[in-house]
Amino acid sequence: MINPVPKHLRKNKQQRYKLLMVALAVILLISMTLAVMIGPVPIPPLRVWQIALSQVFPNVTGDWTQAQVQIVWLIRFPRVLLAFFVGAGLSVVGVTMQALVRNPLADPFILGVSSGASVGAVLVIVFGVFSFFGVYAISVGAFLGALLAFVVVFFLARRQGRLRSTRLILVGVAVSYLFEAITSFLAIKAGSGEATRRVLFWLLGGLSGTKWTDLILPVLALLVGLGYLLVQTRSLNALLIGEETARTLGTDTDSFRKQLFLVISLLTGVIVAVSGVIGFVGLMIPHSVRFLVGSDHQRVLPVSLLLGGIFLIWADVLARTLVAPEELPIGIITALFGAPFFIWLMQGKEGGR
Repeated sequence: MINPVPKHLRKNKQQRYKLLMVALAVILLISMTLAVMIGPVPIPPLRVWQIALSQVFPNVTGDWTQAQVQIVWLIRFPRVLLAFFVGAGLSVVGVTMQALVRNPLADPFILGVSSGASVGAVLVIVFGVFSFFGVYAISVGAFLGALLAFVVVFFLARRQGRLRSTRLILVGVAVSYLFEAITSFLAIKAGSGEATRRVLFWLLGGLSGTKWTDLILPVLALLVGLGYLLVQTRSLNALLIGEETARTLGTDTDSFRKQLFLVISLLTGVIVAVSGVIGFVGLMIPHSVRFLVGSDHQRVLPVSLLLGGIFLIWADVLARTLVAPEELPIGIITALFGAPFFIWLMQGKEGGR
């Protein structure tokens, strides 16, 4: 018989979780402030928020210059916010994928989902596919590409109704290479000029040139996806334990998997459409969060969202300051952190066998 967790321990655990969320919220506020301040033209922290408030409340006035308004409100603030939402979205996708395939190595980059989304986006850029969707064409193309890649990986990795970790990773890497090859071929077909430059953007990932309008779809997709996942935390917990357990607890696993396919593909597609392919965030953040708060998705999802957003804000700061005035692709920064983490995680799994 399994003894229930004592009430005082549950209370202490809940208090620690609340303190963690408050701490992350404070760190997020500080990170956003510093990220807007840092740049070729430094802006004092108080002025950052005075300018931001003046754009929301016209009666707020001060002695800042119009150039500072342009830098803070039109250049840095939307970029920092997009970094947060992209990092948050990739982390949420990573949490969901790891529950769906029951593998801590699952990540939209490693399993080829990001590469599939990139192919869909590049098809729109180079050949004008889905152009009838107007400004949303790239997001639609990326969503369909991500969905296709995820379905291919999932079904190729299944053997006799079971998913094996090693097979899943190998199939994911193979599919990722396949879609990257297709993307490279499309880049060659694009020739030289603006189309080629945009294709390279999808391959490397970056947040430069972010406008306020770029935030609309990522924010909406994240709100919808996160809202759905928070409602389904019980089913996610059951699925992480095992398919038989999930069925025993009343979860229609086949239907639930299809819904998760759509959520993962939607979030990945929208994120890739605005930021390009950024790897390893969905691997590192969820795995780290489970060390902090356990495996209950009711806690893992919100903490992953905040921590992933904070991480990518600072990754973007490094990308634009390490070799200033040049700017590094943000995917290089996340890979510098993510590749060693992936190797460490692989060694841990091998050692635990």
